[in-house]
Amino acid sequence: MKVNYLYFTFLLFTTAIILSSCGATSSVKVIKLAHGLDIAHPVHKGMVFMAEELTRISNGQMKMEIYPGEQLGSERQLLELLQIGSVDITKVSASAVENFVPNLRVLGLPYIFRNADHQWKVFNGEIGKELLADGEKYWLRGLCFYDAGSRSFYTKDKPIHKPEDLQGLKIRVMNSQTAIQMIKEMGGAPTPISFGELYTALQQGVVDGAENNAPSFYTSHHYEVCKYYSIDEHTSVPDILFIGTNSWEQLNEQQRAWLEEAVANSVPEQRRLWKEADEEALAEVQKAGVEIIYPDKAPFAEKVADIFESYQDEPELYDLIKRIQAVQ
Repeated sequence: MKVNYLYFTFLLFTTAIILSSCGATSSVKVIKLAHGLDIAHPVHKGMVFMAEELTRISNGQMKMEIYPGEQLGSERQLLELLQIGSVDITKVSASAVENFVPNLRVLGLPYIFRNADHQWKVFNGEIGKELLADGEKYWLRGLCFYDAGSRSFYTKDKPIHKPEDLQGLKIRVMNSQTAIQMIKEMGGAPTPISFGELYTALQQGVVDGAENNAPSFYTSHHYEVCKYYSIDEHTSVPDILFIGTNSWEQLNEQQRAWLEEAVANSVPEQRRLWKEADEEALAEVQKAGVEIIYPDKAPFAEKVADIFESYQDEPELYDLIKRIQAVQ
């Protein structure tokens, strides 16, 4: 009987340890983040920093699993997965989410921001908070804006010094009505193509050029095909970090606070990483034989100035435009 009693005690003790261990494991809240960028991209690195911060701040009670490179789907697919709760967080360009959150179109308007200082005053102020919250009615809660630099033109055979140089050129754009309208106003032929297909499209002459920021131009290897990069900085479209409202509602108050702190800490780090990557990208593409051109921006801005007034029949969006322009 004594042996049986000791054995029974041992079983109880072992079971208690196993249950305790299971409880500890299940108490760790795992957040699944997916996006379409390469792991060398500064935005991905910013999100890795955020994940590390989340683990540190929560003392290991929360962690983030990151799936880069469209492992779980394209930008649009990931937004849809967020809406149904299959993925918790994703990073998308503000332009790519226009069809989900219409007011975000304002961020893709050409020359809506006077400079980077003006841009970040908008993002960090009341307008930025409103725009992040605006997605909740579409089951998407904005967490923060990430720096995605400014978009400029790169072309294969013809440098862009002035808007007239775009005449007749097929320019790849995102599937964004704002971007399409902008290229039309400047005299080019906008051609929506997915980013993953763009290298081949440039090689085969399907398009004559594209527009993007310097790190994306570099990490995509598009500089191997396009030998002119004209820094007109027509748009400064940010990346936005979204969490699905289903996922947000499953977090308790403490978990939400931890996540928000990790997100906030990642923003200045991501901006630092972006600045570093931007400088490196320009240096590297120049080494590869790309001609960097700094055209006068004023003629480009003049070409698209009428776009702002075309939104007068959309009072909410037009009001946003005027409020952004008034930020000092």
